[in-house]
Amino acid sequence: MLSAPPRWPNPVTLSTGRECLEAYHQWQADAFVTADIEFLLADRSAFIDTLLQQLWQQFELNQSQLSLIAVGGYGRGALHPQSDIDLLFLHAEPLSSREKEHIQHIIQFLWDLRLDVGHSVRTPSQCIEQAADDVTVATSLLEQRLLCGNKALADQFLWQVQREFPWSSRAYYQAKYAEQQERHQRYHGTAYNLEPNVKSTPGGLRDIQTISWIAKRHFHTQNDETLVQHGYITAEELLELREYQQLLGRIRFALHLEAAKKEDRLLFDYQPGVAARLGYGEPGKHAVEALMKDYFNAVVGVTELNEMLLQFFEQSILSSKHIEPLHLNENFEAYGPLIAARHVNVFDDPRHLLQCMLLVAEHSQLKQLQAQTLRLLRNARRQLRQPLNNDAACRQLFMRLLRHPNGCGDAFRLMHKHQILANYLPQWQQIVGQMQFDLFHAYTVDEHTFRLVRNLYRYTDSDYNEEFPLCAEIVSSMDKPELLYLAGIFHDIAKGRGGDHSELGEIDALNFARLHELKAEDGKLIAWLVRNHLVMSVTAQKRDIHDPEVVRQFAEQVGNQRYLDYLYCLTVADIRATNSSLWNNWKATLLENLYQSTKQFLAQSKPSAAGEMRQRIHQHQAHAMGLLLSLGFAAQAVNELWSRFTADYFLRHQPEQIAWHSQYILQVHSDEQLPLILVGDENNQGTTELFVYHLEHENLFAAVAAVLDSQALSIHDAQILATRDGYVMDTFVVLQDDGEPLTDIRRIESLKQQLHDVLRQRQSAPNAQRRLPRRLRSFNVATKIEFVSERNPRRTAFELTALDRPGLVARVAKVLQALDLNILTAKITTVGEQAEDLFIITTRRNEALDNEQKQQLRKQIIAALDH
Repeated sequence: MLSAPPRWPNPVTLSTGRECLEAYHQWQADAFVTADIEFLLADRSAFIDTLLQQLWQQFELNQSQLSLIAVGGYGRGALHPQSDIDLLFLHAEPLSSREKEHIQHIIQFLWDLRLDVGHSVRTPSQCIEQAADDVTVATSLLEQRLLCGNKALADQFLWQVQREFPWSSRAYYQAKYAEQQERHQRYHGTAYNLEPNVKSTPGGLRDIQTISWIAKRHFHTQNDETLVQHGYITAEELLELREYQQLLGRIRFALHLEAAKKEDRLLFDYQPGVAARLGYGEPGKHAVEALMKDYFNAVVGVTELNEMLLQFFEQSILSSKHIEPLHLNENFEAYGPLIAARHVNVFDDPRHLLQCMLLVAEHSQLKQLQAQTLRLLRNARRQLRQPLNNDAACRQLFMRLLRHPNGCGDAFRLMHKHQILANYLPQWQQIVGQMQFDLFHAYTVDEHTFRLVRNLYRYTDSDYNEEFPLCAEIVSSMDKPELLYLAGIFHDIAKGRGGDHSELGEIDALNFARLHELKAEDGKLIAWLVRNHLVMSVTAQKRDIHDPEVVRQFAEQVGNQRYLDYLYCLTVADIRATNSSLWNNWKATLLENLYQSTKQFLAQSKPSAAGEMRQRIHQHQAHAMGLLLSLGFAAQAVNELWSRFTADYFLRHQPEQIAWHSQYILQVHSDEQLPLILVGDENNQGTTELFVYHLEHENLFAAVAAVLDSQALSIHDAQILATRDGYVMDTFVVLQDDGEPLTDIRRIESLKQQLHDVLRQRQSAPNAQRRLPRRLRSFNVATKIEFVSERNPRRTAFELTALDRPGLVARVAKVLQALDLNILTAKITTVGEQAEDLFIITTRRNEALDNEQKQQLRKQIIAALDH
């Protein structure tokens, strides 16, 4: 049984007011578990109403001719725990100094209660003037509500707003639509954000309010049922919209309770607590994913209804000139960019859902569904009792669509947006709204997959050819690009079911191929791609792709050039669709280098890893020599220098890098000139390369890593090589925190100066002091050390999995330094909140670690990272 809420004491003092407000907050938090959201919002509004009415009496404004009017969200009579309280002090006659003073006292009192109050003091004519200049002000006046004071003045003002509203229906619609478009663009036009704004993101509460505002202006009503009466929305659609509004309202209410401040962003910090308050179970990953699935399904529904209703409003309010329809077939016609049904029974035959999409592919001007057609489609969706792919004719249409040159353009976008794909593939239905509670996957599984397919499609679009010319070239020569699209559709389709999604997706792909009567070899290719869609990414980012043995093993796994082509194109599209900040030129270069090396290996009649190694070293030396000779260096001097270098150096660096390093080392005539520090991008990889040439220095890696961390630079790759005569040549690939290379000259000089001072021991290496970023604080990643096989028996390789954090590599380097171990190679990979790094190390005697040393290393790193 819900207890009665606290009520304001009379009179209200600052101390009793704060106590009452705190008690009410707690009552609402307790009541939230069982109470209806509309009741809670209305009760809070009434609670604040009572406070204001009492203050009106206490501060003797009841003697004035003022009206106190609630506007905006408060005017709707619905308040969330941390919502703004927007007030209008309305007066017809000039205010006396006493009235001004009492108004200020009321506002100050409310602020002292820590209420978020916005207020204006205006005459009716001033309100109308302000509204004419600002559509936001005009909108707030549409939702006015008298709280206390002069009723006659308030009634007259309401009548004046309705009669003299300064925005025509046409102008108001256009302004609110433009406002919505601009707001959507601030969120990159998508509702699928890791930390969505429940109020303002596309499909959020603001989109529902936009519908209501336009209706209120056009119909001069405060009642949403007017939309049903005028035929803009059906009773069922209005009920659906209200259900979405209630869910989003409950999420926002819980968010305000959890944050205890004005916060509409569903940040990672709050998602577990919000999920628990909403009854999704104990705080944790599964509860958050269930919450976000419901959230994303709601915003998709809101987006669809918002689009449909705004299009109806546009047709009615703007009274667009008549457009002669273009006949497409007996079922559909086109009105400019809109495809429209020619009769209301068009989707009684479910095959016409796919036929409609095929027409979009065949007519490039078609971009979206006409509103009435969208309503018919939504109704047809609800009537479906089995997946569309149960029908042989639908299967034929689906494959025609995938094989059409434009099939995965706007047609595929509309199939995803309007859930035709979910009704075609039962497996797709399971991933709709499926969120993964991590920092790696920025989108729901269905949205990520749609973006992947869109990326694949763009390889065939001349507007995007320059973006990924190699992928465009490969796809243009594919005999069956639809197999690539199908691999994209199925690559993550088994996520959320438990088990290995690659293995389960492989089975789904094979079943799809059989059902759709694809050739056996085509089904095998799709299934192989789904099973192995992560292999190329993992190899490129976590393995030493300069090692011919790594290339040989990868080539054997791929098997042939056709599979390599499909896998490369799929991998590039997948990484780019996972997270907007994940893709960079460094990853692009790694993947392309692996592709080219594997292609070359597969082309050899009798490939040999050792032979490939010798050939690559020779090619690199010949090219680098040509570059150095063109700069005026003598071949004898270059060869003398190179005689000090190991084969590993020439294998692991490109000719441009070798020439760059050699050019400056040749100018070093004394150890007093060391260390030599170079910063640039000679390999044109879109990264920053830091090269350090110095006398052998036991703790050089740890010192450099500490300096880079202090400069907010992250290490992505490191090669630690020694010459034959006691010098080290260390190469670091680094990027700024935003994934961009370091190009600012002043920052480069600062980095070089700090490295000089630390390596010459004029100052000590800095300690890792940067704070853990806010987003990472919500995640708990157990630190794990796994020792992996290494081709060279004198080396030890281990993979580190840990929570990514500032100074991670520097901390690991410090542990290795304390244990007197050498780092030879470091491959640094960040997967969202998780670091997955590979280190290859030796003892000071250039030997592999024994079991006791391995256990000591594991213990020390875990202690250093988890303390």
